[in-house]
Amino acid sequence: MSREIVDKFFAAIQSGDIEAVRALYAPDAVIWHNDDLIEQSVEENLKVLGGLQRAVSGLRYEIVRQAETGDGVLQQHVLHGRLPSGKDFQLHAAMYLQVRDGRIARIDEYLDSARRSEIKRAREALAD
Repeated sequence: MSREIVDKFFAAIQSGDIEAVRALYAPDAVIWHNDDLIEQSVEENLKVLGGLQRAVSGLRYEIVRQAETGDGVLQQHVLHGRLPSGKDFQLHAAMYLQVRDGRIARIDEYLDSARRSEIKRAREALAD
């Protein structure tokens, strides 16, 4: 059951369906990243995902491995895409996604911060 929710979540991100992502989050979900150690709210995370959609074309998740736990899913993946400069990129990440009552309640994301900064710069350039 948890794997199905997580698969729908990543499919929604990949397709740019922010409202479907919102529907898969528990209202009080928390999203944490290793590179800034800050817990984001759902709305803060949706804003970041919207910026990701604007800054990256051809967004695609390559699932390396996925394992269900008692209360969620551990996943390793590579995010592929193309920046506005035309440069292709890959972002390696691992996540723990806690699922509660059929919705994602918490995400702990571990990623390559140097690669993430490339995406962040592209998002910020588009916001100017």
